[in-house]
Amino acid sequence: MRDNPVKERLLRGETVAGTFGWEFLVPGLPQIVKAAGAEFLLLDMEHNAATFDQIKGQAALCRGIGLVPMARVPSSGYTHIARALDAGVMGVMVPMVGSAEEAEHIVSCTRYPPEGRRGAAFGFAADDYEGGDVEEIIRIANRRTLVMCLIETAEGIENIDAIAAVPGVDVLWLGHFDLTNFLGIPARFDHPRYVAAVGRMVEAAHRHGKVLAVMTASEAWSREYWARGFRLFAAGVDVHLLQSALRSQLGVLGDLGGNG
Repeated sequence: MRDNPVKERLLRGETVAGTFGWEFLVPGLPQIVKAAGAEFLLLDMEHNAATFDQIKGQAALCRGIGLVPMARVPSSGYTHIARALDAGVMGVMVPMVGSAEEAEHIVSCTRYPPEGRRGAAFGFAADDYEGGDVEEIIRIANRRTLVMCLIETAEGIENIDAIAAVPGVDVLWLGHFDLTNFLGIPARFDHPRYVAAVGRMVEAAHRHGKVLAVMTASEAWSREYWARGFRLFAAGVDVHLLQSALRSQLGVLGDLGGNG
């Protein structure tokens, strides 16, 4: 059963970068992002209506190419978390985590008994259909699963220290856009309330030894958040990356046409 090199690197304090798979969950996507240098593919289920079959297919396509599949599940419900893990992802991001109790529940859904409440299904996608010694499978699965709490509400910031203190939570992921919405300052990333909220999150992560993560789509944002202590980065979303590249090329062609 495979280990999770992304989690291993993060726990050593290293920087890890990948990207979101959102709209284009096609057979070539894992190889494309791997060839570009991504270390993980984070598959979205919250906003794009991806099915568990799609997640299972993408996770299978990551197998053997050194790319770590992870998923943002729709909610903190046991079924969402456990089914994504059974489909073969090695990490789960859970949206709108607002309390330590919710974080504890999330962790329990990712761990087999006696550490948690994850149901048994061995010899299937999660362990590459290999089966084997059950105790060893459980040990590796519990160790390799990356648990990411998405902090994107005023409640999450208010309770950030308690959330960060929960054993088994590996990553505090900043949901920057939703956070500004819930703070009543949509997309105002320089507003003092947003800056202060991020500061509280950074302090809690450092206090409790958690990894800080964020999605970033520009060099300036990457440098800024790296300087703040963030070490896990999703470099944009497939839709926006395609639009940006296409817009740039169309702009060049438009300029050439205008000069013709």
